[in-house]
Amino acid sequence: MAFPATRLRRLRSTAPLRALVRETSLQASDLILPVFVEAGLDGRTAIEAMPGVERLSISQAVEEAGAAAALGLPGVLLFGIPAHKDPEGTGAYDDEGIVQLATRAIKEAHPGLLVLTDVCLCEYTDHGHCGLLGPDGAVDNDPSVELIARTAVSQARAGADAVAPSDMMDGRVQAIREALDEEGLTDTPIIAYSAKFASAFYGPFRDAAGSAPAFGDRRGYQLDPANADEAVREALQDVDEGADMVMVKPALPYLDVVRAVKEATRLPVAAYNVSGEYAMVKAAAATGHLDERTAVLEALTAIRRAGADVVITYHAKDAAQWLQQ
Repeated sequence: MAFPATRLRRLRSTAPLRALVRETSLQASDLILPVFVEAGLDGRTAIEAMPGVERLSISQAVEEAGAAAALGLPGVLLFGIPAHKDPEGTGAYDDEGIVQLATRAIKEAHPGLLVLTDVCLCEYTDHGHCGLLGPDGAVDNDPSVELIARTAVSQARAGADAVAPSDMMDGRVQAIREALDEEGLTDTPIIAYSAKFASAFYGPFRDAAGSAPAFGDRRGYQLDPANADEAVREALQDVDEGADMVMVKPALPYLDVVRAVKEATRLPVAAYNVSGEYAMVKAAAATGHLDERTAVLEALTAIRRAGADVVITYHAKDAAQWLQQ
């Protein structure tokens, strides 16, 4: 039989040819490393559910940031674990709070490294929800937005290069933008967790950050995993309110949403390769069921291929090292 004149395998025959026609690139500069900073901690504490990830003291967070910078990572995303929690999450917007202190220390030691800060109340409230509770026990959106905006301003004053609200309250992007502008922080970008789904893949993170809800769940304000169109609407609303970048979280189960959000907004899009995704790969690699390096680089490339300009991932340091080899 006659073979077709076009044989697509021709450009796959050698590594240099495959590299020449590769459509999607993955570089250390595409990756952001999440960092957990704990008040009162001396040194590092392992997070059992996330092998290789630790809670850090401020001094160790500075060291970790330096390691990230040395590997070519552009920045870190800070999460704080306070010494004290209360119903109003006051540690989130305390100018001497753990994230604010860590931000100052990292920016002083590594001024060229981006410090992004997670803006939410869940790590700071004693009930573990992302906002204030109303009399009925449900999260009260509007008073919560006021404190979310206050948190963003406090973090930006401390030197955060960008603030990233993850609470999923309605109207919080506009409130943050207005609050930042009123304080003269007009150049501080907002990276909005726009399409944040009520996902089972957050489990290890909630252990790491101590942010599991004390009762109920977050389905009343995070997105239904079945709804892609609603995710695009959320992203477009955040764009209208002043978001400079939008985010999809989790990443791998929602690659279709990453693509849809990118096409709809035409803004820079971040995707969060979350703790459960990380833990699954680590567990499978530990049993020998897959090769960790190959699987991680394939997964991160897939997230980039779907349309993510930035990938937030606990694999960032390992991936950066592998990409140098």
